[in-house]
Amino acid sequence: MSMLLVQALNGLQFGVLLFLVAAGLSLVFGVMDLINLAHGVQYMLGAYVAATLGVWTGSFWLGALLSLPVALLVGLALEWLVFRHLYRRDHLSQVLATFGVILTVDEATRALWGSAPQTVLEPSGLTGGPMGGVEIVAGLIYPTYRLVIIGIGIVVPLLLWFLVERTRAGMLVRAGATHPAMVSALGVDIRRLFTVVFAFGAMLAGFAGALASPIFPVAPGMGDTVLILCFVVIVIGGVGSIRGAFIAALLVGLLDSVGRAMLPDLLRLVLDPSSARQTGAALASMLVYIVMAAILFFRPAGLFPGGRAA
Repeated sequence: MSMLLVQALNGLQFGVLLFLVAAGLSLVFGVMDLINLAHGVQYMLGAYVAATLGVWTGSFWLGALLSLPVALLVGLALEWLVFRHLYRRDHLSQVLATFGVILTVDEATRALWGSAPQTVLEPSGLTGGPMGGVEIVAGLIYPTYRLVIIGIGIVVPLLLWFLVERTRAGMLVRAGATHPAMVSALGVDIRRLFTVVFAFGAMLAGFAGALASPIFPVAPGMGDTVLILCFVVIVIGGVGSIRGAFIAALLVGLLDSVGRAMLPDLLRLVLDPSSARQTGAALASMLVYIVMAAILFFRPAGLFPGGRAA
């Protein structure tokens, strides 16, 4: 039970990071109808910039905060140089162009930071107990930093929901997602709206990378695996749905973390240890996609279909 609780918390923490990336990706696709395979590089750049600025400033949190405007500026630059030329192109052109962006940014990252993975220490000051953790049940200590990420995962979706549903900017985003021609006729600059949405999505992905840098090795290509899972999140939750992205991200995070930890042990009940370990690892890597297929069988539009930026 202790292992199950730890893996459930790990799954929630991983789900929060997936949501931060998937929310921006879902907004970009919902508002702009743009398939952006290069969204994962924003996650990677956020991790590298936070790691670098954290060393320069001597503070992880200051480096993470400074990585937000950097990710925003990189998003604006990419939108201006590449993505605004793809809005009226077909999806195949978007896929090919954004794949080229992945290759370019990955090689630029290797040139700047090298190919060796970088390790970022968890921020100092989060020592809420022995061994830098919090005793959540008797004898079970969980890292404080991971609990902070889970807390951020509660605050950010609420702020994002308020921004989309209760502000004028959110009203324009929702209107631009469903009736762009009408919004443009009312005097709203649709191209500027697209630019803001793209840059905001890039900043969210960079923030996720900054938060992930003390947990996962910071290396070129680290955003590719996350990007694949984020597309799974969007498909399960419903394209363009922020609420769906949040619930689906937590589901995917829990399935991935708990499945990888628990399936081999469960299979030992019916298989020998070696076969259980190999079969469990194979099934764990497929579990998310099996669940996605099952959900799509019953709900082809996802759990929360609706307005493209609902």
